[in-house]
Amino acid sequence: MNETRSTCPYCGVGCGVIIESEGDRITGVRGDPAHPASFGRLCTKGSTLHLTLTPQAMANRLLHPELRTARTEPRQRVTWDRALDHAAERFASVIAEHGPDSVAFYVSGQLLTEDYYVFNKLAKGLIGTNNIDTNSRLCMSSAVAGYKATLGADAPPCAYADVDHADCLLIAGSNTAWAHPVLFRRIEEARLARPQMKMIVVDPRRTDTAEAADLHLAILPGTDIALYNAMLHVLLWEDLVDRDYIQAHTEGFEALRTVVREYTPAMAADICGVKADDIVTAARWFGESPAALSLYCQGLNQSTHGTDNNAAIIHLHLATGKIGKPGCGPFSLTGQANAMGGREVGGLAHLLPAHRDMANPAHRAEVARLWGVTDVPAKPGLTAVDLFEAMHRGEIKALWVACTSPAQSLPDLTRVHEALAACPFVVVQEVDPDTDTAAFADLLLPAAGWGEKEGTVTNSERCISRVRAAVPPPGEARADWKIAADFARRLESRLKSRRSQYGEQTLFPYANAEQVFDEHRASTLGRDLDIGGLSYDLLESAGPQQWPLPAGATCGTPRLYGDGVFQTASGRARFVSVEHRATAEKVDARYPLHLNSGRLRDQWHGMSRTGVVPRLYAHTPEPAIEMHPRDMERRGVGEGDLVQVKSRRGALLLRAVASNTLRPAQSFIPMHWGGRFMRGRGVNVLTSPATDPVSRQPELKHAAVQIEKFATDWQVVALRRDAHGSLREALHPWLARFDYATLTLAGRETGVVVLRAWGAAGTPPPTAELLAELSAALELDTPATLIFNDTRRHIAKRALIEDDRLVGALLCNETRATDWLLDLIARGGSTRDLRKWLFAPLAAPPASAPVRGRIVCNCFDVSENELTADFASGLDLAAVQAKHNCGTSCGSCLPELRRMSTGQTL
Repeated sequence: MNETRSTCPYCGVGCGVIIESEGDRITGVRGDPAHPASFGRLCTKGSTLHLTLTPQAMANRLLHPELRTARTEPRQRVTWDRALDHAAERFASVIAEHGPDSVAFYVSGQLLTEDYYVFNKLAKGLIGTNNIDTNSRLCMSSAVAGYKATLGADAPPCAYADVDHADCLLIAGSNTAWAHPVLFRRIEEARLARPQMKMIVVDPRRTDTAEAADLHLAILPGTDIALYNAMLHVLLWEDLVDRDYIQAHTEGFEALRTVVREYTPAMAADICGVKADDIVTAARWFGESPAALSLYCQGLNQSTHGTDNNAAIIHLHLATGKIGKPGCGPFSLTGQANAMGGREVGGLAHLLPAHRDMANPAHRAEVARLWGVTDVPAKPGLTAVDLFEAMHRGEIKALWVACTSPAQSLPDLTRVHEALAACPFVVVQEVDPDTDTAAFADLLLPAAGWGEKEGTVTNSERCISRVRAAVPPPGEARADWKIAADFARRLESRLKSRRSQYGEQTLFPYANAEQVFDEHRASTLGRDLDIGGLSYDLLESAGPQQWPLPAGATCGTPRLYGDGVFQTASGRARFVSVEHRATAEKVDARYPLHLNSGRLRDQWHGMSRTGVVPRLYAHTPEPAIEMHPRDMERRGVGEGDLVQVKSRRGALLLRAVASNTLRPAQSFIPMHWGGRFMRGRGVNVLTSPATDPVSRQPELKHAAVQIEKFATDWQVVALRRDAHGSLREALHPWLARFDYATLTLAGRETGVVVLRAWGAAGTPPPTAELLAELSAALELDTPATLIFNDTRRHIAKRALIEDDRLVGALLCNETRATDWLLDLIARGGSTRDLRKWLFAPLAAPPASAPVRGRIVCNCFDVSENELTADFASGLDLAAVQAKHNCGTSCGSCLPELRRMSTGQTL
C-alpha cells in the first residue's frame, strides 16, 4: 500500500488527508495529523473520499473527449487533438467575427491554483477578455469586497489558532457545525478548555451551530446591518470602543458614528425581530472580552448588500481594536477548498493576479509584462449572473465551463438554461458527464479529479498546501491546467496579434504544475501576498505555509495587521457608512413566506462527487422543504405531503417536513438537490438574480415564495440493489415521466437505487405497460420475480429474491412497506421469515429487527431509532458513545447526539 499526503477538496478549512492506494486505485483515506488546519480530523464527506473512486462510483465517469457538431446530434467520442483543434477553431472564428468579449470562461473554486492561473492567463492575457468568472462569485465575492472596502485588500487577517484564544466568538450566517465541521470541533474543544468563552450565533434558523450558542440571535432575513450597527451603537454608548486605536489606525469613523447613533437596540430589535436586551448582551460580550473573533459565511455574503454586511461586522473589530492579535479579527470562512487560491491569481472578472487593481494602468502593465502580451484589458469582465444574462441576449457566442455546474448553482435557472441553450458553442470540462450543465455541452472534456492531479490550494486562513496525485487519471482524463494550456497553445497560433516581444515562443510553456506555480509566485513579489520564499520543495519539507512568505522568511504569517498598517493608500483601515436595507424581494400577500437555502451535513454543492456515495444520503435521504409546523397546519399539509413552492420566477414540487428550527413564515430548501435527483431544477429555479452592486454576488439566501399543498392520488416506489453503480443514471429519464419524482441512493457498502414517484390528483394510475417497462429497467422482469396485482384497486407489487436476500422491489399505489423493505434490501437481511409478508400493507415488518430509520452517525452507521431506544432506556451520552462509538470520529453528529440525550428536538 502506498500513502500520499494531500488535502480534502470540500470546504475552505483545507483539511489534510493521507491517501492510501494500491496500483491505480485509491483504497482509503484518513486525516493527516501533521496538517495544521485539521490535525488528523476529517468530516463525513472527507472520510469517505475514497468511496467516490470505487468502480461502482466511477461507473459513469467521463473518460474520453466527446463532441457534437450539431445540437440535434448526440456527442461522439473523439481524440484530444480533434477536440482541442475544434475548440480552438470555434473560439478563434468567434473572436475574429465578434471580438474577444464574445467569448467567456466560467470556472470553479474547486480548481487548483495552478489550474486557475492558466485559465486566467488564457482569458485576460492571450484572448484579451476579462470575461472569466467563477462559482466563487456565488459564495465569496462579498467577502472579497468587504475586506477591500475596509482593510484595503482581500486578506483574511486571522488564523484557525485564534479560535483557541478567543474570549468571545461571534458566528454570523454560518451553520459551521455542518458547513465547516472540523473547524467546529476545534471550537467545541476551545470552549471546553476555556469555559468563560462566550459564543454568539446570528442565524435566522436554529441550526446545530445556533443550538450550541450561549446566545442565538435569530434575526429576520437581510437585517444583519441593523444588528451590527446597533451593536456598535452600544459599544459607543458604553465606552467599549478603543478610541486610541481608532485615532491612530482608521479613518471615516465620524461619519459612521453619525449613522449608528440612530441604531438604538430598540430600533434594531424592531427591524431584526430579536430582543433589544439580547442585542445589548451581544455587544457587551464582544466589547468586554479581551479577545473577540468573528466567523462568517454565506448568510452575510449571499445578499444584495453583502459587501456592506461584511463591512458592518468588520467595523466591530476596528472600533474595538480587536484585529491583528491572538483570538481577534474578522474571519471570512470560504465555502470551497480553493476559493482563496482563485482570488490570489485574479481568477474573477474584476481581478488581476496578486491583488492588483484592474483599474490601475501600472498594475495592468505589470501583468502584461509578466505574461508577455501587449496589454491586459481595462474593462472589467462579465460576472456570473451578468455573464449568463449577456449569453441570454446573444452576446456570448462561445463559453468554456470548468469544474462547476451553473445550470444548477446560479439563480433564476429557467433563464440560465435558456441562455445555455442559446449559446452557439459550449465546452464543459468535467469528471462527471451527467451534471445538469453537461447536457448543454457541444464539447465535453474529461478532467482529472481529486487524488489524480498535482498542485496547490489555499484555505480560509491563507494557508497554502500541496495537493498530490496518488493515482493517474482514468482513461484519457487530464489535469485541468494541462487541458487549458494545450488549448491555449492551439489558440495562440490563431491570435498572433496579441503576442508581445516573445515572437513565436508560446505563452504557455509549462511542462508541469510546478512551473505554473513558479510563475504565479513571481507575480506576487512585492505584493501583500508575497510568496517569494515559497516553493514546492519548502511545502514538501516544512508542510503548509500561510502567506505572506517573502524571500528570506523562515515561515509564513499567522496574523495580519498586527502593526496597525493596512493595505489602503493612507495605511489606515476604513470605516464605511452602511445602512440597513431590506432584502431585494419582499414578502407580500401573494408570496407570503421567506425562503432560505443552505447546506446539508453530508452532501456537497451539486453532489457530483458526494452523490455517488450511498451512505452520504443516510442523514437526509431525499429532497424536501422544511416548514414551520404552524405554516403546514394552516395549509393542510401533513408530514411528507407534496407541496408546490412558487416564486416570481418558477415553481418546484417537494415533500414538506416540519421543523422547529424556523420561525413561522419561513422555509428552507437545501442547495444540493438538482435535476439529477428530482423532477425539477432545484431550489435555484426559485431564487432571485438580484445582485450586490459592488460584489455582484446574487442574493441566493432569500426569495419570497408561496407554498400550497399538491394533491396526489397515487405513488410508485422502486427499490433496486445496484452492485455496478450505473442504475441511477440509467433511471434518470424516468423522472420526467411522473408529475413528481426523486431518484436517490441508500445503503452502505452496496448502493440501493430509490425511485419515488407521485401522480397528481385526477391523473390515472400507471398502466400495466408502464409498470412492465419500469420493471424491465429495474431488472425485475425475470421469471424469479414475485408478482402481486390487484387491478381493481390499481395495486401492483414486485419483489426479487436472490440467495435468500431481497434485492429489488416495486410498489404501486400501496407503499406502506417502503421503509422496512428498503432497510431489508440495504442491509442484505434474510427473507426466510419475511417472504410471505413482502406484499402485505404493513408499515413495519412483523418479524426480524425493527426498521433502523435515519442514520445519525455516518462514521459508525448508528441510526436514530437505535439512539432513541438507548436514551429511553436510561443510558447517558457517554454510555451511548461507549456502546456505539458515535461522535468519536469526525464528530459531525455530536450536536444532534447532545440534543437527543436531553430529549430536545429541532
